[in-house]
Amino acid sequence: MAHKSGFVNIIGNPNVGKSTLMNAFVGEKLSIITSKAQTTRHRIFGIVNGDDFQVVFSDTPGIIKPAYQLQESMMGFVKSAFEDADVLLYMVEIGEKGLKDDTFFKKIKNSDIPVLVLLNKIDTSEQSFLEEQMQYWQELLPDAEIHPISALENFNVEEVFNRILELLPEGPPYYPKDQFTDKPERFFVNESIREKILQNYKKEIPYSVEVETEEFLEEEKIIRIRSVIMVERDSQKGIIIGHKGGALKKVGIAARADLEKFFGKQVHLELYVKVNKNWRSNTNQLKRFGYNN
Repeated sequence: MAHKSGFVNIIGNPNVGKSTLMNAFVGEKLSIITSKAQTTRHRIFGIVNGDDFQVVFSDTPGIIKPAYQLQESMMGFVKSAFEDADVLLYMVEIGEKGLKDDTFFKKIKNSDIPVLVLLNKIDTSEQSFLEEQMQYWQELLPDAEIHPISALENFNVEEVFNRILELLPEGPPYYPKDQFTDKPERFFVNESIREKILQNYKKEIPYSVEVETEEFLEEEKIIRIRSVIMVERDSQKGIIIGHKGGALKKVGIAARADLEKFFGKQVHLELYVKVNKNWRSNTNQLKRFGYNN
C-alpha cells in the first residue's frame, strides 16, 4: 500500500475546541486548553504516524481582529496554515454564523484543497437544531464536507480521522516516525505554566504574560527547570506572586504535576516573575518569544 503524508490544518474562531480536537487526534496534550479566548498563541504541530501514513496536524490561534502587534503575529500563524495545508479543517461551534475575519472566510470558500467543516459541541444541541446547522453550513460552503463532532466527548473524531486519511496525498513522511511534535521540551514547559496562569488569574493578567524557560536540565531521575514569567507592569508582578507568594506557588504546583505526567519523570520547577514593559508591542521581544513569522 502506498504511503500517505500531509498537513491537516485546524482553523476557527476562539473557543471552538480546536486544541481539544488536536489533542484527541494526537493522543497527547500538546495544545493547552482553557475556557479563555486566545489560549493558543503559536502554531503547534502534532504528528500522528502509522505504518502507511503520517498526518501532521496543525493547531492555530483562534481568528480575531488584531488589536496589537502580538495578535498580528498570531494571525500570521493562521495565514501560514492556509499556505501549506493538504486538508483544511474549519471548526465551528453549534450556533456560530461565520469567521470573525471576512478575508479568511473567503479563502476557505475559494479553497482548492479539501475543506471539512467540523460542527463541534453537538452534545450540547438538540437534533433538530443540529440538522438546521448542517444545512446552513452546507449552503454557505457548498464545496465543503460537513461533519458533526464532539471533540470533548470524542464523538465522530475517529470517523473524521479516517476521512482525512482518504483525502491525503501519497508521499514520504515529513518528520521521523518517532516524532510527535515540532516543538522543543521548553515550549511545553512554557505552555503548561501559561495554561495555569490562564486558569488562575482574571481580566488582563493572562494576556499580559509570556513565559520563558531559562534552564532545562534532564538528569536520570529528575528534570530541573527554571522558568521566568514575564509581565508588562509592576502591578501585574504583584498580582502574579500574590500574598506571601501564594498565587505563584499554586501555579507552580499545578504546572509541575502536569509536566511530571507529560515527561514521565519527577520535575523540580522554579518560577520567577520579571517585568518586561510592553513586550506585546515590541518587535524584538516578540521575535525573542517566537512570534517572528
